[in-house]
Formats: sequence, C-alpha cells, structure tokens
Amino acid sequence: MELSLDTLDLTVDDTGLARLVINRPDAANALDRQMAADFRTVAIALDSTRAARAVLVTANGPIFCGGGDLRGFAESDDTYSLVSEMTVDFHAAVARLSKLDAPVVAAVAGAAGGAGMSLVAAFDLVVAGESAKFTMGYTKAGLVPDGSSSFFLARCVGYKRALDLALTNRVLSAAEAEEWGLVTRVVPDGDVDAEAEALATKLAAGPTRTFGLTKRLILAGANSALEEAMERESMSIAAATRTADSAEGIDAFLNKRRPDFRGE
Repeated sequence: MELSLDTLDLTVDDTGLARLVINRPDAANALDRQMAADFRTVAIALDSTRAARAVLVTANGPIFCGGGDLRGFAESDDTYSLVSEMTVDFHAAVARLSKLDAPVVAAVAGAAGGAGMSLVAAFDLVVAGESAKFTMGYTKAGLVPDGSSSFFLARCVGYKRALDLALTNRVLSAAEAEEWGLVTRVVPDGDVDAEAEALATKLAAGPTRTFGLTKRLILAGANSALEEAMERESMSIAAATRTADSAEGIDAFLNKRRPDFRGE
C-alpha cells in the first residue's frame, strides 16, 4: 500500500510495517484543513487493511507538529466553519487510529505542540529525543484543547497535571514527559528514528489481532467498574483463542521455540 497525499505520506512494506510521515515542514508540520482531511484518509486506509501490523509515525523536518495552523485561522473568512470541518476530520482520524489492531508508535524529535501534543497523547507508544519539547498551547491563543487531548491527556499524566498543562501551557522537557507518562521512552536525538523503527518493527512481527484486543481492553478499562472490565477481559481472551496467532503462540511456548506470528 502507498498513499502520497498533500501533507502525509503512507507506505506499508512486506513485513507489515506502515510508515506514516507528517510532511508539511515549511509550516512546522502544522495541522490545516488539508492535513485534517489527509489524516482521515490515512486512518480509513489503515483501518481497512490487514496488511498494516504496526504503524510508525515520523515527521519531515525539525518539528514533529507545531499544532493548528493559526495563520490559516486568521486568514479565513469563516474561522468557525473552518475549525468545525477540521476537527470533524481530525477527530475521526484519531478515533480510528486509536482503535486499530496495529500498535501506533511515534518518533518525536523537536517540538510537539497543540494538536501535535494531542497526537502524542493518543498514540500507543512514543519514542522522544532528549531535546524534544511538549506543550499544549491552546489557551495561549484563546482556544481550547482538541484532537482527543481532553480524553487521553489526563489518562497519561493525571487530572491535575493535565489541567496544569492545559491552563498554563507549561512546556515539558522530554525527561519530564517520560516521568509524567506522556512518552514511553527518551533516547539521544540521533537515535530517535532508529529506536522507534526497531520498536515498531518488533511489534509488526507480533500477534496483531490480540494486540488490538489488548489496546481496546486497556482503553475501556481506564474508567469502568471492576466487574465490567473483567467481563470484557473474559470475552476478549476467549476471542483471542480463536486467532491463528494464539494457537501458534501456545504451541511455541509449549515446545520452547520462538513463535512465528502472522497477524491472523
């Protein structure tokens, strides 16, 4: 699979590794109307194929994503309609990406602000460079959080810290972001892409369908009653036994060999 859009590029190789590149470097990879639409197109494409077994998100240029394109907001004759259209597409994309069976791994170098930080909070695993910075930035421009940050951010860092980030626009260093739970690991700047690719490649060789079941269990369990969470666990682990990868994994464990998962 290969998609080359105005602001995003997507390729899926034979191993099942999907590479999604944010490609608007001349505008700090800021989210505009076109990028929001492109994110929705990519999310639908990934959701509709079993070829993608892990997704690696990178960015072209020194900034991962600078947030919303405020210059475009200011130049619009109807900012209300523009923002409404953007968020409908962008939110549909984030919803689909968060529910993919394929784990989504982000490689973050430079800065992630606003919508970029919302993506970081929503993605499954995040590898950040030592000099990476993270900030919400919305209220600084008289705006409010979007891109799922009102849902995912507090789940990553906690309620009080989420409010601190949203109200004060505090800038988190990579080390703080790791300590607070926003990013998974921090590596030297020059190693970000390689470390993130190695992680995504390892996941692409895993049991994709059970990864998806696991992601959705943890997401739903974050705010449900104990009995509800365990009922979902019961149904999901039973469903997992129907996958080919489960049979392969059990057999490999019993015979003390490395499993050969096919994502089925």
